[in-house]
Amino acid sequence: MTDRKIPVTEDELHAYVDSELPAERRGDVEAWLAAHPEDAARVRSWRTMAEALHARYGSVADETVPRRLEIERLVRMPRKWVYGAIAATLAAFVFGGGIGWMARGAAAAPSAFQSFTADALDAHRLYVVEVRHPVEVPGSERAHLQQWLTKRCGWEVRAPELAAAGLKLVGGRLLPGPTGPASFLMYESASGERFTIYSAKSETAATQMLYAAQGKEEALFWADNGVAYVVSGGADRGRLTQIGQAIYDQMEKTGG
Repeated sequence: MTDRKIPVTEDELHAYVDSELPAERRGDVEAWLAAHPEDAARVRSWRTMAEALHARYGSVADETVPRRLEIERLVRMPRKWVYGAIAATLAAFVFGGGIGWMARGAAAAPSAFQSFTADALDAHRLYVVEVRHPVEVPGSERAHLQQWLTKRCGWEVRAPELAAAGLKLVGGRLLPGPTGPASFLMYESASGERFTIYSAKSETAATQMLYAAQGKEEALFWADNGVAYVVSGGADRGRLTQIGQAIYDQMEKTGG
């Protein structure tokens, strides 16, 4: 018989929200919530967030994990992925000087733009639907996250401050990139809107911003100082542009 004196853990609260809690413990958790209004409020907020995420991204929650993101494929082998089908769906154009970005080198080669953007959008779709485990390192450990990704990726990875855009750092994780490790950062608004920043080393010359749309997601790509960046989000180009501008400006100020 379950001991009702055992305190309820945060993992159990998350499991309760996700309907993954063992049946024999459910009554204990509900009794705990009745006696602890602060925890009850947290659970309600998590439920609201989960419902918002699934409403926004539920259509991709059950998609098959892209083969290039499977753990067993993270080996040091030449990359020979085919992007023809994905590239055919990318509608791209260059953002002009009206929003403050000017070309500082040759335009991105189509293959680099397409491959980075396809990888970034795949990762975005895969992780934005996660409620309990969207990242490996939480945003509360920003300094550790930046140091870890910098060491693993081989360039200085910084998590931009996006509070002015209404976004809080959820955290980040390490992913396979086109030529090695890739950094993946996730941000979230109070309403559950999520944006991600994917970056990896690239031989592409410095570029203007390039735009891509695929399904319900949109992305902005640029390259600078040997690193390519892709900012991904929902289908609101104005909002995505605002966030991309903020990220780009911070990278410029710090030499990233």
